[in-house]
Amino acid sequence: MRMPEPDAAVIAARADLVQALRAIVPGEGVIEEERELLAYETDGLTAYRELPMLVVLPETTEQVAAVLKLCHGRGVKIVPRGAGTGLSGGALPLRDGVTLGLGRFNRILEIDYDNLCVVTQPGVTNLAITRAVEDRGFYYAPDPSSQIACSIGGNVAENSGGVHCLKYGVTTNNITGVELVTMAGDVLRIGGRHPDPAGYDLLGVITGSEGLLGVITEVTVKIRPKPECTRAALIGFPTIRAGATCVSRVISEGIIPAGMEMMDKFAIEAAEAFAHAGYPLDAESLLIVELDGTVSEVADGMARVIAIARECDATHVRENADEAERERFWSGRKSAFPAMGRLSPDYICMDGTIPRGRLPDVLDGITALSKQHGLRVANVFHAGDGNLHPLILYDANDADQLARAEAFGADILKLCVAEGGVLSGEHGIGVEKRDLMPAMFDDTDLKHQQRLKCAFDPDGLLNPGKMFPELHRCAELGKMHVHHGKLPFPHLPRF
Repeated sequence: MRMPEPDAAVIAARADLVQALRAIVPGEGVIEEERELLAYETDGLTAYRELPMLVVLPETTEQVAAVLKLCHGRGVKIVPRGAGTGLSGGALPLRDGVTLGLGRFNRILEIDYDNLCVVTQPGVTNLAITRAVEDRGFYYAPDPSSQIACSIGGNVAENSGGVHCLKYGVTTNNITGVELVTMAGDVLRIGGRHPDPAGYDLLGVITGSEGLLGVITEVTVKIRPKPECTRAALIGFPTIRAGATCVSRVISEGIIPAGMEMMDKFAIEAAEAFAHAGYPLDAESLLIVELDGTVSEVADGMARVIAIARECDATHVRENADEAERERFWSGRKSAFPAMGRLSPDYICMDGTIPRGRLPDVLDGITALSKQHGLRVANVFHAGDGNLHPLILYDANDADQLARAEAFGADILKLCVAEGGVLSGEHGIGVEKRDLMPAMFDDTDLKHQQRLKCAFDPDGLLNPGKMFPELHRCAELGKMHVHHGKLPFPHLPRF
């Protein structure tokens, strides 16, 4: 459907804004032509598209601050955007807003081995951090499947994890500081090169805030020495329930693998056809379990894992013979998403998280929902921490299939919450899960979360339309009662 033509006043205001932005970011830093704006109309959640009013590509923190100050003064909305690989629509543009692209912030500023950290601009890719320090025997632990493309700034915005988050944590556990520009154009430094700074945990507030509180222009990340020994095993099972039971058993025995990933038969077959990783095609579920540490502790831990797996009726057990084979094991798992492109024109990747002990029942529930909605689903997930990534296959050219895929995804997330889980493990809320927030939070909870946003962005100009199903004016929220000096949170969710 073609949008109505803007009136003369709107056209003039846009032209004036373009001129003012070009004075801040000269050259090719402002994009206004429709054919060029098309590159920014969506992020990794391709089911939703919108052209931005403008795109601006600053190169320095000073330019970001000036752009935000200008837009703040004119009441213009801002949508921050990193690499555009996000899967919840967090970088979906606004037709009446400016998309602020941070792709030019692509330099590592300093490698500080004394303090085991790297100071980097937000447009640097996740994998580039490890590549920069691996020759000295270090690496950056969080490793999303999109790590070759996703940016550090986006990782902070969504609090991304990855296959090794079970042992080493997600982004919030692996950063110590950020530089942040507020909507008013103020530049803040939060944290630094040391862990646990004094005062309020503002770093924890910013991490996972999805671009609603400020624009990140610098990140300080922790690096770790590579472990002495790393080994992985492929373990196949005759049923999904048997594999899920093995996950719970391993963790309950006090074993914390560096990574523990699970795939169902559909995902196994697709990944093997794509990556030729050596996966057993007769297995109904597959675990990839990786242990790291000293040689002796890895050997002992792997023996215990394999013993537990056999008790859970494992039909296939194979340890990597060398480093190349270990990398091959992981290549299949990390190729699972692109592998689906050979089986379906489109898919939606969900992101619910549940208690590990509920894995068997939730997977049974997803299978039932697949039949109910008449759409195929492949289950690929971080089994160790219960972060599910069901891939719902559909054809976006068929409006009915898209509607069914959305309904299927919503039912999966409602199931996760009903089983004691949460709406997102690492992809964020964005527009995808925005209208499902009431399934987890009541109105009082949501209003208090918006009070925090109001403290950073009282005019609601930063990434509006994301996360909150209903927006309240900050002045209205300011009238909420405070009892005995404490905020009333009568209905906190159960985790």
